[in-house]
Amino acid sequence: MVPTRAAYAEDAAASLGRKVVEPESRTRTPFARDRDRIIHCTAFRRLKEKTQVFVAHEGDHFRTRLTHSLEVAQVARSLATALGLEPDLAETIALAHDLGHPPFGHAGEDELQIQMENYGGFDHNVQTFRVVTKLERRYPRWDGLNLTWETLEGVIKHNGPVTQKLAQPSWKAISEFDAEYDLGLGGWASAEAQCAALADDIAYNNHDVDDGVQAGLFHLKELLDVPLIGPILHGVYKDYPDLEPGIVRMEAVRRMIGAMVEDVLAETNRRAIAAKVASAEDVRQLDHALVAFSRPMLEDLGRLREFLMSRMYRYWKVNRTRSQARRILAEMFQLFMGEPDVLPTEWFARSQNRDEAGRARVVCDYIAGMTDRFAIEEHRRLFHLDVWN
Repeated sequence: MVPTRAAYAEDAAASLGRKVVEPESRTRTPFARDRDRIIHCTAFRRLKEKTQVFVAHEGDHFRTRLTHSLEVAQVARSLATALGLEPDLAETIALAHDLGHPPFGHAGEDELQIQMENYGGFDHNVQTFRVVTKLERRYPRWDGLNLTWETLEGVIKHNGPVTQKLAQPSWKAISEFDAEYDLGLGGWASAEAQCAALADDIAYNNHDVDDGVQAGLFHLKELLDVPLIGPILHGVYKDYPDLEPGIVRMEAVRRMIGAMVEDVLAETNRRAIAAKVASAEDVRQLDHALVAFSRPMLEDLGRLREFLMSRMYRYWKVNRTRSQARRILAEMFQLFMGEPDVLPTEWFARSQNRDEAGRARVVCDYIAGMTDRFAIEEHRRLFHLDVWN
């Protein structure tokens, strides 16, 4: 049964268009065209070897940024469809949301923030925006992907209004773009963008449980007293007392995803009725998110995150990998700043005729675009005497 289209859904036919005007596609809606541009871009392909929690070479079965993005897109599309929203837009924003992440996950982001502290800073959300508006070079008439207004709005605002961030040096690129092409940064983004944001939370909470158990960082039975996942595990054991542990894990994760999705649907419908939301513009004018978890779900997720923080994100082997990753990026950044002529030809050319901050941004862009594997290999080529090429 197809849900009734929500009154506050975005309408592809009424899109505000693109910064550079171009003919519409005969076969795709503007949002579907945006999705295809993201899937075909270089930054998206590189996500296959960028860290989610575990470095890409640590195992073939752990999530990478690419598999995470695909899972987020699937959940976002499901949420949008169930709410009667525009699924292509929700899926597109979800696929794009991590394009600016550097290698080695949050460890890489933390290190680039340190290295760029005196040169305008680094923020992965801003970097994602720069990827889709500037750094991708695929078209003769413009830099970036020339995405629709609604997709750009969702990319930068999916977590809420951002005007309070514009004074930060790392957000300068957003301020400059917004001055030329107003994205309404003081309001909430579309309900579709908010679906993408919640889908991110649903995906990473579930796959981190899955990956943590697979990695041997904790066992399923240690989760029995943890809110949300604990009652679900009890239910699986009751229904299937003789089930092998691997299938128990997957069934529990499947049920937890379902529980979180149902919670978002119920809470969003409750909020829409309470606020009498009747249009997409009404969504943007609210003083709170429309698409959201209920308070009890947020409390349960907080407890689950505490467990994952202590047993997974701060586990000594994960910390050791984070430490190695940060040293790799720090050493490369300092070398490229001091000796820009060791950069690849294209990047060296970009670094010329710039002040120190401009050169640092080029170095940062080069490093941020690396996959885990390429960063490890590039560091080895630069710092290990057994490699000459």
